[in-house]
Amino acid sequence: MSKIALVDDDRNILTSVSMTLEAEGFEVETYHDGQAALDAFTKKMPDMAVFDIKMPRMDGMDLLQRVRQTSKMPVIFLTSKDDEIDEVLGLRMGADDYVKKPFSQRLLVERIRALLRRQEAVASDIVGDTEETKLMTRGSLTMDPLRHAVSWKDNDVSLTVTEFLLLQALAQRPGFVKSRDQLMDVAYDDQVYVDDRTIDSHIKRLRKKMRTADNDFSAIETLYGIGYRYNEE
Repeated sequence: MSKIALVDDDRNILTSVSMTLEAEGFEVETYHDGQAALDAFTKKMPDMAVFDIKMPRMDGMDLLQRVRQTSKMPVIFLTSKDDEIDEVLGLRMGADDYVKKPFSQRLLVERIRALLRRQEAVASDIVGDTEETKLMTRGSLTMDPLRHAVSWKDNDVSLTVTEFLLLQALAQRPGFVKSRDQLMDVAYDDQVYVDDRTIDSHIKRLRKKMRTADNDFSAIETLYGIGYRYNEE
């Protein structure tokens, strides 16, 4: 049974969403602000979490930043209906997905299930010996799917599940272009709708993280109006 943390200062949302998730077979923990959630996370991390952005004491952005210091736990942001800045900032800071308020609880459940499936696929050490699970080396890049480990020029880089899958998809075939639609298929379940901006934001965050290992990192090329390409050195 997967454990989901819900962090939102709206008690109605906490009550209704937790009831829905429990009916779907999840174990749910609820918190009314970011600080209360962080205090609990320091003792034990849930399997994944859903954060509201605007909360008292500690907002969702600050909470995500603190979580990402020690954990790759999948995180979904709840954002205001028209607040694109929150969505983009959240993805760039390391959120795996976002859902706009007001939202369909069925959509949120499907997004949660999709993230958990991806997490299990990447983290599992019993999957078969496929191209997606083999140790992969591309120039200065090394990726180990079974350990969810990435290094560039022997420097470790910590990636979220989404970032890992996108980098893996690009690096598997250097020189070949991947469209945004193709990358969406890699990173998201077919039943989960995302837009182009979501992929772009994840790629920007991915580049930023790779540049922490090498300021001159430029292996991921943008082809405007087409997609992205990984170029070996």
